[in-house]
This record gives sequence, structure tokens and C-alpha cells, in this order.
Amino acid sequence: MEVKKAYKFRIYPNQTQTQLFEQTFGCSRFLYNRALYETKTAGTKFRKTPAIKEIGKLKKAFTWLKAVDSIALQAAIENLDDAFIRFYRKQTKFPRFKSKKNLVKSYTTKAVNGNIQLEDNKIKLPKVGWIRYAKSREVKGTIKRVTVRKNAAGKYFVSILAVVEHNYNRNNTNETVGLDLGLTDFLITNEGSKIKNPRHLKKYEQKLQHAQRTMSRRTIGSSNWHKQKIKWFASTKRSLMPAGIFSINYLAN
Repeated sequence: MEVKKAYKFRIYPNQTQTQLFEQTFGCSRFLYNRALYETKTAGTKFRKTPAIKEIGKLKKAFTWLKAVDSIALQAAIENLDDAFIRFYRKQTKFPRFKSKKNLVKSYTTKAVNGNIQLEDNKIKLPKVGWIRYAKSREVKGTIKRVTVRKNAAGKYFVSILAVVEHNYNRNNTNETVGLDLGLTDFLITNEGSKIKNPRHLKKYEQKLQHAQRTMSRRTIGSSNWHKQKIKWFASTKRSLMPAGIFSINYLAN
């Protein structure tokens, strides 16, 4: 059976690649918002196929759209389609326009004819070329799509979705394990195995409070407010999933 596997790595684009990322973010947002505006104005149900066909006409009117990955532009329309599907199913509210001021940005591209490749500690993306990434493990399977994301701290990441063939044979031992969640110890099994409480919140609480107080003194929307928001976000994005989570996985299996 086919199993989807996701990988996330930090990437280190040069200045030219960073500018192209920002341009692709902007173009994707432009098409998303334009298609959403036209749907709201017409008062009709959103249709993905005509919206994707419209991209060709828009490239003639707005030539700067040609500078970025065309698959990423189509993905922007597909993202809007997914948002409308969830809305029609009453799972979410009506789609909202994407703001230029949003610090978190992303776009998605798909693997077609070898346009996405991995080699050593570099990844090749359409229009962007080869980029160095922090390789922490091997990517297994066939790459299907890649999402480039910029977080609020200004760091860039790639999320890779791959498909791998997997034959899963689980031995039914009919055995159970008792787990007890506590305060002093995070988790204790009936066999006496313990996982210590990492107390991450207490460790970073003072840093978070200081960053929040500083941001509260800034004028909302100002450049200093946005700078402090980046610092605050960076302090909240400390890794809260170290060995403890993997220890739980080990015990559960």
C-alpha cells in the first residue's frame, strides 16, 4: 500500500532566491484574492477549472506573473477551491482575503518531469534552482509536492510530501500496557518505565512574558510592533518536541 510521508527542513536561500520567494508569495496571494473577489462579486459558486484557465489571460495583463513558478499559481487557485469546499460542507467560515501584512507566507509546487530534485544537502525547486537545506534525514519515496514557507521569524522552510510503498504487518500479541500521566513524571508505565516532565512552559515563561510586555508597548501595526512580533514569535517557536515525544512513540510500539 502507498503511504504518504512528510518531511520538513530549513532552507538557506541566497538574496536572489529570497526575492523570488517573496515574489511568488505575492503572486500567489494576488491570484487567490482576485479569484475570491470575483466569486464574491458575481455571487456564484466558485469553479476551479475556469479560474485556473484564467491564469493565462492574467499573465498577459500582468506580465510579472510570468516570473514565478506557474504550478505555484495554479496551487493558489486549488487552495481557494479547498477553502470553498470546506465552506460548502459547513466545516469553516467563508474564505477570507489574504493579507500582505501576514508574517507567515507560503506557496506550494508539484513534482512534474523532474522539476524537483534532491542531491546531497541541496534541493532543486522550479524557477528557484538549487538551495542548501539542513538535511537531518533521508527523504524516502517519490516526491509529490513541496511547500515553501516563511515563518514569522523570517526563516524559510520546505515541507516535502512523498509517497512510499509500505507493507505493514502488525503482530497481534493481545498485550496491553498501562500508562499514568503525572506532574513530577510526565508518564509512567505499568512496567515502571518513566518519562521525565520537561517543563518547557516554565523554562520559557519569563522570556515570553518579557516579549509580550515589550510588544504591548508598541503601536499596533507600526514597524517596531512588527519587529517585536517577530521576536515574540521566535521565542514561542522553541522546539517543544524533543526526545520525550519519541520516547512515547517507542513505548507505544
